[in-house]
Amino acid sequence: MTARKIEFILQPVPVLEGAGVRLKRSFPAGRLNYLDPFLLLDHFGSMNPEDYLKGFPMHPHRGIETVTYVLNGAVAHRDSLGNEGTISTGDVQWMTSGRGILHEEMPQVRPEGMDGFQLWVNLPANQKMTKPRYQEINSQKLPQFVTENGAVIRVVAGKVGPVTGPVTQIAVEPVYIDVSMPAGSAFNQPITAGHNAFVYIFEGRGSFGAGTPSDSVSIDAPNLAILSEGDSLNVFTSDRPVRFLLVSGKPLNEPVARYGPFVMNTKEEISQALDDLRRGTFVTQ
Repeated sequence: MTARKIEFILQPVPVLEGAGVRLKRSFPAGRLNYLDPFLLLDHFGSMNPEDYLKGFPMHPHRGIETVTYVLNGAVAHRDSLGNEGTISTGDVQWMTSGRGILHEEMPQVRPEGMDGFQLWVNLPANQKMTKPRYQEINSQKLPQFVTENGAVIRVVAGKVGPVTGPVTQIAVEPVYIDVSMPAGSAFNQPITAGHNAFVYIFEGRGSFGAGTPSDSVSIDAPNLAILSEGDSLNVFTSDRPVRFLLVSGKPLNEPVARYGPFVMNTKEEISQALDDLRRGTFVTQ
């Protein structure tokens, strides 16, 4: 197997989004606009309710999928199709906005604070106007796999060892896993050749890429690392544990036209989305 190497490292930047939520954004920002098919990665986390309480009031999406993974805390959500509920610690919501949905996400104040991620995944042109749908995975149904070296992997999508994630029927064939490695351990994960991939290190420190600890790159949290071409990833730890997301997917290689929460293939399609929003025809059953 050809081990992927680190192409470059990005330190997330602080941003203010929604009605006033403080986030750490890895992309789009600075050096990286998007990594086909991935459009955005935000890390939300704080023990101070003032950093997240105002949340994300009702807003539209078209042409993308939003993936919310809650590490700690709870987020109440509802949408224009009548869906509502709460995702809590360890839960995942993979929402396909398709042709259009209005929804809100409101973090709840709890003693454990708030911590988690939102990833945006592009939809191929032939699915951008599909019917919206949810795949909502309770933490108890999120499979977990422990390696011989003691690494604990929670699998949202894709396959790790004998475990396959519960999120299915996604066009870009994603792998989305949460990996916790103890100190003094090693981990290898196959990654489909030709798929784009990144790791987001959010706790501790690990060495990523190449075949041995000595020729890999040591990365501290919080940082995002873009991976080179190859068909596997090697990770090593020394005196500290590490926890990170590994995400990969099949690039769409299609034109990208984006305007806020709309991501289509042409400017004309963006104009149509804005016109539908103004006319009240954005959401259809």
